[in-house]
Amino acid sequence: MFGLTKKVRYAVVAGGQISQQAFMPGVARTNNSEMVALVTGDPVKADKLAKQYKLKAYTYEQYDELLRSGEIDAVYVATPNFLHMQYAVPALEAGIHVLLEKPMASSVEEAEQILAAQKKSGAKLMIAYRLHHEPGTVEMVARARGKEFGELRSFVSAFCQNVAEANSRGHNGYWGGPVPDMGTYPLNAARNLFSLEPIAVHAVGTKTPNRGFNFHDTVAVTLTFPGERLAQFTVSYATASAEFFELVGTRASIYASPAFMFGPKVGIRYVEKTEDGEKTHSFDPVEQFGNETQYFSDCILNDREPEANGEEGLLDMHVLAAVERSLETGETVTLPPRTRDRRIDPKQALTLKPAKEPGEDELISVIPQSA
Repeated sequence: MFGLTKKVRYAVVAGGQISQQAFMPGVARTNNSEMVALVTGDPVKADKLAKQYKLKAYTYEQYDELLRSGEIDAVYVATPNFLHMQYAVPALEAGIHVLLEKPMASSVEEAEQILAAQKKSGAKLMIAYRLHHEPGTVEMVARARGKEFGELRSFVSAFCQNVAEANSRGHNGYWGGPVPDMGTYPLNAARNLFSLEPIAVHAVGTKTPNRGFNFHDTVAVTLTFPGERLAQFTVSYATASAEFFELVGTRASIYASPAFMFGPKVGIRYVEKTEDGEKTHSFDPVEQFGNETQYFSDCILNDREPEANGEEGLLDMHVLAAVERSLETGETVTLPPRTRDRRIDPKQALTLKPAKEPGEDELISVIPQSA
């Protein structure tokens, strides 16, 4: 299937900012993956972007033709969230592996349909939780699970930026807004640091005057976990940039910043505080998108189930949907008890060197995310 090169052949579905700025440059850092096709509805991208990477361009109307072509083994789906199911399900049904950007979809029902398609076909599905392969994050999760910080009690985080309303993220409702887009990071971090699933959700949102978003642009979320553990995070599309989390246990606390972002100069860093003093743990920048692609391709080539599979994505989706309900009703939403057998394995951490990241002014036919 893979010929003599032993490389997984990817089609990039949607040539927006995340594809151009991060995924497409990052693939070159891998030794088991290559891009061969681009699916886009933009003729400028079909021309310039496809030529830049020497890819065959397909329109969205030609997607089924691409899936049947025998030219690809996997797709990377980076469309707006509400289109994820539309492109993930046909690929899985065709036996094509899917690397799907988070959040998994724009409703629990859609995510369940994606997972059902994967289980029926046996093609592999991985949700693109790039931090599951970043050494600093993986170390914190492993140490938390090993109770090196004692019994964990609290997680507090902020992840904020100033987003242009004209960008696709600025006008596609709740599921295109800050909670699914940015809140997935602290949510996923809390779930994996605690190694537990939340049992209650409460959210409060505000809308900044004179901003044109069609959703709450700043949202504060409180999650209750079993064992009297609490997680709180705030996300925003209408503030200066901020990204950090603080994890407090009975033996130590850690403060991580940078905690969620990526880039050639962004290395995850955390400060550990105990009664004996402080210790700083700093990690070199890595190619986060290349890392996750290297890992997923390895799973494909060696027939292994990826850790951040559809079940991991669906667990976050249940919580994101509960946040939406809480914002609508003002009430605390109770979640049924859920478990996750698989968690981040320390062996998943990879150290590919960062690729050069094009600036927003270098992106082809993209309305930049930054306001």
